[in-house]
Amino acid sequence: MGLVGGVGSGKSTIGHGLTQRMAVAILDADVAGHDALRQPEVKQALRTAFGAGIFDPAGEIVRPELGRIVFGDTQSARRNRDSLEQIVHPVIRSVLREQLAQHRSDAQVEAVLLDAALLLESGWQGECDGVVFIDTPLERRRRWTASSRAWTVEEHARREASQWPLDKKRAASDFVVDNSGDASASVDQLEKFVRGIVSLVNCSSVAH
Repeated sequence: MGLVGGVGSGKSTIGHGLTQRMAVAILDADVAGHDALRQPEVKQALRTAFGAGIFDPAGEIVRPELGRIVFGDTQSARRNRDSLEQIVHPVIRSVLREQLAQHRSDAQVEAVLLDAALLLESGWQGECDGVVFIDTPLERRRRWTASSRAWTVEEHARREASQWPLDKKRAASDFVVDNSGDASASVDQLEKFVRGIVSLVNCSSVAH
């Protein structure tokens, strides 16, 4: 099951809330991305693409500096983002597929949630039995990124401009969670949808 939404929509919070109610495994594409940036071959490819300016003296990638050149809606940012994705996304996808296979072979796991900011943009929805859009008001999302990441309104907008528009994400999703109220109510909605999908998948497996 894939989770999508705007920047700061609360995907991770709601996903982890579901783990308190079901045997759900969460695949975090952001964590996989951080791991990918530490791989020598990825670092070398990024050095070739963007130069030494995105590295610190120890040879590690400075993520804020990398973000400065890839996020936004300018032609330069889009070009740099395309280059970054061509290098990093195949590595991330390989890791996520391996993790997904492991969880699917575990009879104790009822469902797997893929939390990936660029799930739709990267075409990863094909790995999912369904895609859920977390619909969170803009002001709530801005408050969260301001408190948790110290982002300004401008930085939030720059990051969001690097993703699909929200109406396009919503249209490409199978279900919408209204996250304008209490978090537990949002988890209620997600749980109902996930249990329904799990039931359908299980019935299909028995039929075949």
